Amino acid sequence: MIPEIKEVVGGKKLAIVGVSSKKMSGTIYSELKQKGYELYPVHPTRSEFDGDKCYGSVADLPNDVTAAVLALSPEAAKQVVSDAAGSGLTHLWFQQGANFSEAIAQAEAQGLKTISKKCIMMYAEPVTGIHSFHRFFVKLLGRY
Repeated sequence: MIPEIKEVVGGKKLAIVGVSSKKMSGTIYSELKQKGYELYPVHPTRSEFDGDKCYGSVADLPNDVTAAVLALSPEAAKQVVSDAAGSGLTHLWFQQGANFSEAIAQAEAQGLKTISKKCIMMYAEPVTGIHSFHRFFVKLLGRY
């Protein structure tokens, strides 16, 4: 497993940026919460998500939150990376499914560690259901 992935999933404290009950981010939030992660939802127009206080920006997060999963559009991700500059974030996980190349380059230029083209649900233990099936094949192909 990539060291940056171990650092993110091992810390058990994550911001989920772009939370929405109608998108994958909501599913990620719910599943990670059930797995015991301490989560910080981030959305610019929500005051709470799933009963938890919602932060308007990653710049508003407590300084001890060092990792964030970005489950939003590539254009919105660039703004999140800009906002991350003065925060305590050190790791950004760009949830697979979109081309985040510009935001990733921007984050790495700022010295942030990045993870991309991977689904956090294949790494956050315990991995169950379809995610365990997917992980099996990714391991089989040597891309874990």
